[in-house]
Amino acid sequence: MFTDYLYTFLISMIPVAELRASVIFGAAKGLEWYYVLPVSVIGNFLPVPFILLFIKKILKWMKSTERFSRFALWLEERADRKSSRVIPYAFFGLVLFVGIPIPGTGAWMGALIAALFGMRMRQAMPAIFTGLLIAGAIMGAASYGAVGFLSFLMQ
Repeated sequence: MFTDYLYTFLISMIPVAELRASVIFGAAKGLEWYYVLPVSVIGNFLPVPFILLFIKKILKWMKSTERFSRFALWLEERADRKSSRVIPYAFFGLVLFVGIPIPGTGAWMGALIAALFGMRMRQAMPAIFTGLLIAGAIMGAASYGAVGFLSFLMQ
């Protein structure tokens, strides 16, 4: 049982999968939603300060290498495309960007956008955390509602 919560936590830290996949995993494993949601939010939020602090330096280094330069440029271009939805509205744009759980959004991309476009850490972190709470509520309702419905049908 503890290992399932640990896996939920670790899945929430993976880029692209993030909170969305960890909540689905927790629901599929039959874990209680009131444990899964905080574990997923905390796990997904944990990398955010590091991304905000170090991503510019990491991308600069990646662009200087032959092996990673294309990937770094792709990440920057992707963040630039996504930023048009976020930057004009700053805090609330970032909250909505992270909070609406669709592919290509989430804490990792939100932190990347915030860092690349100079959003201050004291503004970006609460916006990303608030977005994660919203995404967690949406995914929790969708996942546990669907799992509850399916288990009801199977009885």
